[in-house]
Amino acid sequence: MSVLKINSLKEINAVAKEFLSLVGSKRVFALYGAMGVGKTTFVKAICDEMGVEDTINSPTFSIVNEYHTSKEDIIYHFDFYRIEDVKEAYDFGYEDYFYSNAMCFIEWPEKIESILPNDAVAVLFEEESDGSRTITIR
Repeated sequence: MSVLKINSLKEINAVAKEFLSLVGSKRVFALYGAMGVGKTTFVKAICDEMGVEDTINSPTFSIVNEYHTSKEDIIYHFDFYRIEDVKEAYDFGYEDYFYSNAMCFIEWPEKIESILPNDAVAVLFEEESDGSRTITIR
């Protein structure tokens, strides 16, 4: 288990870089945390650190966004907040994404926990009373 701290947005890219070095070759990340805690903002910082040139948006309505790095790596960013049933993930072929060896960042993984890969990394985001964020990687 590792714990990272973001005291301000000025630090987010440095923390994203540290996150990437900590997770090594892991590919699937289940991002847990309340709405507004900074999950999407952190994914944007990770994408910046990886050289993504695409515009990074929350995939709230599309469920999945695909980003490309300057090295032609692919990153998938999911938001399952709006799904009603895990069957919806089956409908769009989640396996093609989760087992593609591309990096996958999954917001609201609670909705699809039964189909998360066994090696998915749990990443817990918490807002502290001073407004900072604590990120726990399990």
